[in-house]
Amino acid sequence: MKLIMFGAPGAGKGTQAAILSDRLGIPTISTGNILRAAVKNGTPVGLQAKRYMDAGQLVPDQVIIDIIVERLAEADCQNGFILDGVPRTIPQAQALERAGVKFDCVLDIEVPDSEIMNRMTGRRACAACGATYHVVAAPPKSEGVCDACGAALVQRDDDKPETVQSRLDVYHSQTEPLKEFYAQRGVLKSVAFQPGIEATTKAIADALGI
Repeated sequence: MKLIMFGAPGAGKGTQAAILSDRLGIPTISTGNILRAAVKNGTPVGLQAKRYMDAGQLVPDQVIIDIIVERLAEADCQNGFILDGVPRTIPQAQALERAGVKFDCVLDIEVPDSEIMNRMTGRRACAACGATYHVVAAPPKSEGVCDACGAALVQRDDDKPETVQSRLDVYHSQTEPLKEFYAQRGVLKSVAFQPGIEATTKAIADALGI
């Protein structure tokens, strides 16, 4: 099965992709991970990406697509794969089509913006050991203090309300139009918001018929 995990930042795509990967026995392809791997391994497109990164520039869409195509050609992807984090825009989706990459399903996890805001702005991290918490879902024993090492917990810049809202705005303007793009191709399946990870996993399994 060849899948794209789709949804807003904080919708739980990574968590559900990992569960699906184990269940289906296919790899999850994260854009950031394969980009770093291509650079580390010194592949031709990896070296091309490194030039942009070293110059502090965004890696162009076509280089990203070339790295994805290179990764999907590896043996472990022959029975399927799960793409997480790409495509982010219609031009990227069109470039994947031109490269001959096809999908059985684009799985859209629907989560309201208010829920995403609560999830992401409630996250806290230990500045010393990196342990993570959530002020509601997984609070530390003592407020603002890491259970593991006793250091202070902080809110990362990525989890501050203004940053989360900015990411949501970008998602709605640039990425969400992909729902209609893939709906027109008959491969979009949407999973309605569920209150927890297990309920979301069940809804995904039902949608995929697995």
